[in-house]
Amino acid sequence: MKIFNTLTRQKDEFIPIKEGEAKIYACGPTVYNYIHIGNARPLCVFDVLRRYLEWRGYKVTFVQNFTDIDDKLIRKANEEGITVKEVAERYIKEFWVDAKGLNVREASVHPKATENIDEIIRIISELYEKGYAYKAGGDVYFRAKNFSDYGKLSHQPLEDLEAGARIETGDIKEDPMDFCLWKGAKEGEPYWESPWGNGRPGWHIECSAMAGRYLGKTIDIHCGGLDLIFPHHENEIAQSECANGCDFAHYWMHNGFINVDNHKMSKSLNNFFTVRDVANVYGYEPIRYLMISSQYRGPINYSVDILEQGKNALDRLYTCRDNIDFALKNAQEGGDIPAFIESRKNEFITAMEDDLNTADALAALFGLVRDINTAVADGAKKATLEAFAKAFDELTEVLGLVYNRKTEALDSEIEELIEQRTAARKAKDFKTADQIRDKLKEMGIILEDTPQGVKWTRA
Repeated sequence: MKIFNTLTRQKDEFIPIKEGEAKIYACGPTVYNYIHIGNARPLCVFDVLRRYLEWRGYKVTFVQNFTDIDDKLIRKANEEGITVKEVAERYIKEFWVDAKGLNVREASVHPKATENIDEIIRIISELYEKGYAYKAGGDVYFRAKNFSDYGKLSHQPLEDLEAGARIETGDIKEDPMDFCLWKGAKEGEPYWESPWGNGRPGWHIECSAMAGRYLGKTIDIHCGGLDLIFPHHENEIAQSECANGCDFAHYWMHNGFINVDNHKMSKSLNNFFTVRDVANVYGYEPIRYLMISSQYRGPINYSVDILEQGKNALDRLYTCRDNIDFALKNAQEGGDIPAFIESRKNEFITAMEDDLNTADALAALFGLVRDINTAVADGAKKATLEAFAKAFDELTEVLGLVYNRKTEALDSEIEELIEQRTAARKAKDFKTADQIRDKLKEMGIILEDTPQGVKWTRA
């Protein structure tokens, strides 16, 4: 598999640290509100990455954190007159509603920043002892210039990054590029004891601590949105590599932004939508479909029309799968496994191996759907239909789609009426058959006569 590595700016062959295993860290949400549709993209994209690697036989350890201490949480808690912990617990619970709605699997570990304070303090102490960190007032800062590779992820020299930085009035940092590792306690804020006084961790150090604790000093893949490249991921690299004396992550994957009706999503433009808001109108699965319908590194344009297109595409997938099940009920024994099934799977694999190209993978899936629909209409036999079902289920499982299938049982009265109509048609009593059909329609049951038998749906 080849991955576009932000660190090298090219597609690199994925060679894991340990053969057959993959250690992945994905930056999770800051839990002070409902997740928005921009958050949904990395959730869905890197869930597909994990699913694909597992399907290909890798043992994947996938870590995704919750940032549960942050200025935003503190402001929210103060506004509502509750504790920061209560804010975090509320929105972690709401996160799970949306994540499960999007069919995002639970990570191997979902660590919280507040549960890793000891590890955070340990890393800062290591940096302090090595001269990479210093205390200023009640805070502790990282000396960015002491790390010679600072800027290697964003591919900007330190001078250019420094030119864009500003020292605020009264700033106590030694240098504009230095960033906070530990924030001194302020009145009314949560705090923990540390060698530098009471306080709380800076944002960047949290991820270094959690990645290191649960995945080791060097990990295979680090994931996140483009907006995290600088300064968050750049700072993670600096503090982790200075503390540990080794590479932090071998591959860096960053997903593109989401625009709304071709404009950047922004609260000020009033085009800012939470996943919950959109799901309440369109459901969760069309959102997931949208998030993986394009190659992950490029931008996605969110609009009502595009969501509707996604719903239509999903309907095609569901209809195809239902047609297989219906055909199996009356299928003749025998049949073979068509060669095109393996061919479509190979197309799918080729797409996914090329930097997780889910757009082309979907094209391969819909190619399989066309093949299946044709074969079903031609009266495919049982073994062939079972091979269709297996291939379809494999590919949709990797993409995390078609997860809302429902099997409906007809009550005895409806079953009896369908049997009576079938008997009337065989006896060429079409008047009675039509009367029964009309009665079923009044009951909300729509019948469709197919070469494989009578198919029903609810109106």
